Amino acid sequence: MKQLSDKAHIREELEREVNRFLNEGGAVNAIARGVSGQDRGDGSKPAHRFKTYEPKPREERTYVPEVVAAIEARRKKGKDPAKLRPKKPKLVRKAIYDDFGEPIRYEWVEK
Repeated sequence: MKQLSDKAHIREELEREVNRFLNEGGAVNAIARGVSGQDRGDGSKPAHRFKTYEPKPREERTYVPEVVAAIEARRKKGKDPAKLRPKKPKLVRKAIYDDFGEPIRYEWVEK
């Protein structure tokens, strides 16, 4: 089918193709209004397209007390103080005054 740009031309082309199909012996089945494409004629529900989830039986777990004890010991021990970073000293800005009481500069000193 060649590409047509106008809707009227597309409609005409589709009409010609349908007439050619019917003239060559093709038939169109009439479907009642309101019937879904997934409905079956016998009234049963359509089959699901996806498989349903079936849970697996629970697997037995292997308890390893040595590993659990080692983890608990490390957790309770805490952090090594030697490995902790030293805390930064708290700095405070201090004014330096001249002989007349006027600030001339500021210095940062540890508190």
